[in-house]
Amino acid sequence: MLAKRIIPCLDIKAGRVVKGVSFVDLRDAGDPLELAMRYNAQSADELVFLDITASHENRGLTLELAARLARVLFIPFTIGGGLSTLEDIHNIVTAGADKVSINTAAVTDPGLISRGAERFGSQCIVVAMDVKREGAGWEVYTHGGRRPTGIDAIQWAEEVARRGAGEILLTSMDQDGQQNGYDLAVTSAISSRVQIPVIASGGGGTIEHFYQALTAGKADAVLAASVFHFGQMTVPGLKRALHRKGVPVRLTPEMEHDNGG
Repeated sequence: MLAKRIIPCLDIKAGRVVKGVSFVDLRDAGDPLELAMRYNAQSADELVFLDITASHENRGLTLELAARLARVLFIPFTIGGGLSTLEDIHNIVTAGADKVSINTAAVTDPGLISRGAERFGSQCIVVAMDVKREGAGWEVYTHGGRRPTGIDAIQWAEEVARRGAGEILLTSMDQDGQQNGYDLAVTSAISSRVQIPVIASGGGGTIEHFYQALTAGKADAVLAASVFHFGQMTVPGLKRALHRKGVPVRLTPEMEHDNGG
């Protein structure tokens, strides 16, 4: 069985890491490079950096962050926000990112998923989905959660997979920042319908929440921000706890020999 991944997420606004609740009420969480190095030292499996206002403000992601991160990180990292062309993807990957995350541009131009996968490989293309409960299902939102699309989340996930995306980053806007649990219903629904990895995002607050997302939610990875940024838990502590509950995770020798929480 493949190991489940623990992925800290760093939302970037004006060069700083921020975190809000359900995509609003943002507060400062620190310097992106300092936080990245902390999670690198904690042996996070990957990192995700999202410029959360890039699409909304119609400005491209600067390449400087990717280049700086590539010089100091020893774990894979994904960068997203405002990427809308093959040239944008090429520039970010060339600067050092292992993967790119596309959301608004993928909805606007679904062919970008196919073209990106063909040119850079499926493993490089992560399609981010920001979804909100709508009646009996879930609706896809774009532009940093500001714009409803009328698109059904499960149907969109299936199309994303068909077009060659390597994985889906699924964020529940209803649960984001609430720290009261992932949306297990949408996570398991989408995980069951696609053959590519699904990263659960939005709502992680306790070890049980992460455990439920990886088991009942059928997620391949869990992404979180607040609990890591503000010191409520550490990546090693979470991994050890999940390991004790029978979840396959990558443990370093230091984690295996440390009985702490």
